[in-house]
Amino acid sequence: MIPTGGQLSAALSGRTAEQPSRTWRLDADTGRIAGKIDGLEAVKQAVYKILLTERYAYMAYSFDYGVELWSLMGQSPAYAQSELRRRIAEALLQDSRIGNVRDFQFQYAGDTMTVRFTVETSAGTFDQEVNAVV
Repeated sequence: MIPTGGQLSAALSGRTAEQPSRTWRLDADTGRIAGKIDGLEAVKQAVYKILLTERYAYMAYSFDYGVELWSLMGQSPAYAQSELRRRIAEALLQDSRIGNVRDFQFQYAGDTMTVRFTVETSAGTFDQEVNAVV
């Protein structure tokens, strides 16, 4: 029971407060941490990391993190295209900062499918690309 004149803070009232996105910047070229980033750059890095992590493959991550690409190896290009659209969107929409994944474009060469798409976030919009072996 709340005493008369008392108030509930956002944390106690069942509403969730938006978490800050400030994080360490990972330098992919050197494999080292190089300062901090925030906003759109932090979301871009999160997308990059999600797309590089195979879902269910690493115990360090929850089953909600990563994307399922390995099981598409050996599948037909038509099936892979359909599944890539769904799997990429599903993986990225786990991040609450991402509102939409749209405008998918597919290019198939040899055994690799390149997927280009647009990511809409609370911090802005950007284009992303991922390669999958099919």
